[in-house]
This record gives sequence, structure tokens and C-alpha cells, in this order.
Amino acid sequence: MNTLILDAQHSNDITLAGQLLRRGKLVAVPTETVYGLAADASQPDAVSAIFAAKGRPADHPLIVHLHSTKAMTDWACDIPDSAWQLARAFWPGPLTLLLKKANHVSNIITGGLDSIGLRMPAHPALLSLLRQHQLAVAAPSANRYKKLSPTSCEQVLASLQGRIAAVLDGGFCQHGVESTIVDLTGDTPTIVRAGPVKASQLAAILQREIAQPAQHQVKVAGNVEAHYQPEAPLICLDSKQLAESIGNATADIAVLHYSPLPQACKVQSMPMAQNAADYASALYRSLYLADKAGVSQIWCELPPQSEDWLAVHDRLRRAGFNANS
Repeated sequence: MNTLILDAQHSNDITLAGQLLRRGKLVAVPTETVYGLAADASQPDAVSAIFAAKGRPADHPLIVHLHSTKAMTDWACDIPDSAWQLARAFWPGPLTLLLKKANHVSNIITGGLDSIGLRMPAHPALLSLLRQHQLAVAAPSANRYKKLSPTSCEQVLASLQGRIAAVLDGGFCQHGVESTIVDLTGDTPTIVRAGPVKASQLAAILQREIAQPAQHQVKVAGNVEAHYQPEAPLICLDSKQLAESIGNATADIAVLHYSPLPQACKVQSMPMAQNAADYASALYRSLYLADKAGVSQIWCELPPQSEDWLAVHDRLRRAGFNANS
């Protein structure tokens, strides 16, 4: 299969991407978080093709991306007031609401669960596509299962070239990590995947406590232990450990850091921003570039422990799970 490269700056290419989706094809699309591998959510066969292209287990649920807040009623039922409040505050944007699925929704989308994740993306090209064609798309990250999520067209093609119909190139993604997922199916709103929208922001809108357990049993997108992984082993070190180890590092090691490194270091230095949002935005791309350079290991200096950094810590923990276990 020849994977077309479409330009998100051109309205004709956006139209073509929508037409391909309507024909049951897979199209990688830009979002403000990461690139998603989209299929028309109303076509079960098209959605099934996502799992084949990614090598993703069929019981791993997908997130459906909507063209409007009102479209929630097409996919969910018994929608609580809290969902409408959060949608008004954060949509379009990087927040996924976990709700009770409508009866007609295919189990292929939900992995057999009675809940469904919904969000309205903020990327202008994708939102234009969804609105133009009145589409809802199931769209996990556009990569092979458990590998690095892509934040550029180049990364999508490196993983899925020849496996999908097209990529809509919308440039680099703004946030660089996946959306926050908040579970609204129980009595207490609960963050079940950390992301750009924080618990304190949700609490300010709902005027109530937001739970965010360190571990939970809710099955949602991106919640397996080993995930978001580069090809080279990722080893996470705190600042003291990095300072103690860096003198023994060799030239085939890449180091993602925010503390200054000694000038005599032989490593491939890939400095990261100290600001949490900028760090998250650059994380997957930096790991991808380290892999592209053919390094034997990637060392990553762990950032501070605070609410702003929870999403980064979550991704680093999963990306380095095998190396540290």
C-alpha cells in the first residue's frame, strides 16, 4: 500500500482525508496531543483495521473524537452534568471523558467494556475535517503498539508507512503527550490517565474533589505497564544518580537532561526544557531522534515531582518499564 502524504494547510487535502475515512480507510491525523490513527467510528470493519495496522490487542479500548460537544449524545448515555461542565470548559482540547456507552456503540471501539472515551480535538485541520464530513473517528496514537507515540508526520511514516492509506501532515503537535482521561462513570470524578489538563483545573470547574490514584484497574487507552517505548532501552535517573553516572557514559548513549552536563562528557546530549509543558512537547520527538541516531541506551534525568509533571512521569515510567524491571 502506498501511503499518501496530505497537507493539512490545503483544504482539498483535508477533504480528501475525509473522503478516505468515509470509504473505510485509515488516515493518520494531527491532533494537539499526538498524531492519531483515525477510522470512521461508525464503521466497525474500519475500526477493526486500526488494531491490525498497529498490532494492538482487540480488548484495548479506543477514544472517539467528536466534531462538537452535542455529539456526545450520539455515543454516550446517562451523561452526567459534570461531563457537560467539563466539555464546555475544556473542549476542544486535550481532555477525554470516560462515560457510559450508548447501546448501539460497537464493542470493537470499547474493547467490550460498557464505557467509552470521548473528546473533541483542538487541532484546526482535524476539527475542520470532522465538521465538514460530520464524522466521529476512533483514533489511538498512530504508531505500532507500545512504541513511541508520534508528534510529527515523519514519525508516523517511520512506524506505519505502507500500512495505512494516508497521513494528514499538520506539523508538530502542541502538547506532545496524550490527553488526560477523567472517569465520570462513578461517584467521584477520577483521572485515570495523566495528561495536559490537571486535577486542579478540573476541580476548579466542578467545585469538588478530583481523585487521581497512582494505580488503578480501569482499562483505558495507554494504560498498560510497558508503553510509549523507544527502541533503545530507556533508563530513568534522578539528578544525583545522573551526576554520579555521567562520567562513565560512552558516546553511544543519549542523555535527556535539564541539569547542566560536564563539558567533557562524551554522550549525545539532548537537553530538555525545564518547563513541564515544553518538556512534554519535546519528549517523544527527543526519544525518536535518539533512536534515529542509533544509540545503545537513552538516559533520562527525572524531572521534579509535582502536579505539573505527572503526565511526563507517567510516560517515562511506562517507556522505561522493561529496562528498569
